[in-house]
Amino acid sequence: MVGSMQTQSTHHTHQPADPRRILDRAVASGEAVIAAVRPEQLTDPTPCSEMDVRAMLTHLVGVLDRMAALGNGEDPFAVVEVPASDDGWVGAWTAAGRRTADAWSDDAVLERPTALPWVQGSGAEVLATYFSELTVHTWDLATATGQSPVWDDAVVEAALNATPILPPENRRALFEEVSAAMGLDEVTIPFGEAIVVADDAAPIDRLVAWNGRDPQS
Repeated sequence: MVGSMQTQSTHHTHQPADPRRILDRAVASGEAVIAAVRPEQLTDPTPCSEMDVRAMLTHLVGVLDRMAALGNGEDPFAVVEVPASDDGWVGAWTAAGRRTADAWSDDAVLERPTALPWVQGSGAEVLATYFSELTVHTWDLATATGQSPVWDDAVVEAALNATPILPPENRRALFEEVSAAMGLDEVTIPFGEAIVVADDAAPIDRLVAWNGRDPQS
């Protein structure tokens, strides 16, 4: 499920003028982590309790495909998440990255009014709201597989700039409202309550803590 939500409101946080450059870098960061996942780790748990490593990989590829659908003017919620073969995850990720880049290649798409159940704005503004989900779930995957990647500062900063659209507390009420707006019977809560960390914590730690992950886990 897509994270970083705001119900029926306009997104106004500071974002880079062209979020596609950040998207390219986020995809590159994800590829480095995905490439290091070993087949025997696919059934290991992740910090996202309802997903094992295979499910997280499937979800991450699905996030890119929803972003591509959005750029193509299609329904992102019609995307079906399909697992790749055990040795096909890097290929699945890079293919999804190309589809997403192609969908957003026209500058006019960045200016097009775009809306999801929890956010509305220009295409560029809505695209930028995905950076938090991409980065947090990449962290989930890295943590689950014992990796300590060097995080791209520009990607993490862009993700942090999108985090205010999640309220700091009582997130269940928000997800219930969004699920109802989407016509869903089941409420999925992908990000828990924010966890307090030091003001001088690393940017990636502040990002995942805001999204309900313990950076020390």
